[in-house]
Amino acid sequence: MPAAAYPEFRLGSVLATSFTGTLSERHGHPVERIPVPQRLVDWLVVSGLAVDSCTAEQLGLAKELREAVHAAATAAASGEPLPADAVRVINERSAQGRAVAVLTSEGEREWRLSSPSSVEDALGVIAADAIGIIAGERDGRLALCASPTCRAAFFDTSRSRTRRWCEMNTCGNREKKARYLANRRADADHRKDSG
Repeated sequence: MPAAAYPEFRLGSVLATSFTGTLSERHGHPVERIPVPQRLVDWLVVSGLAVDSCTAEQLGLAKELREAVHAAATAAASGEPLPADAVRVINERSAQGRAVAVLTSEGEREWRLSSPSSVEDALGVIAADAIGIIAGERDGRLALCASPTCRAAFFDTSRSRTRRWCEMNTCGNREKKARYLANRRADADHRKDSG
């Protein structure tokens, strides 16, 4: 199936929480954005962790990591204890990765994987990013999307640290549109009752 046949990726600026967004609308009608190994390859490429292939087993490891990061980030954002199973998975993936950070001539950080097919190295980078975020090592705060159908954990780096939605273009606009339509219906009902 061509890439255009799958839902678009919801890419954020924070690797670990962007990765959890490969499954969105968790409390509504879930949208799986990496249903097949090739879609994981596509996501890793656009996220700066280029691999050339992925097996079904590696996709399973990736989804397990995604759910562990989601569970741990959600708990951290809610001020709850981190789930032991999630911590175990995140730590295992971090320890199994052998990627190294290199500095490009443009002054950017780039990840070098041990081989072009090492999805495990890419997952190690994602796990390490999750550890840094959940441990509070980065400037920002974990928060949960205000959309009742989404509730994704995201990393808020806005100046005020008061972002309400994981993405304004999706969840934020949908919630604002729903409020607007509800207000219009309420106004119409009020006019009908008073007329």
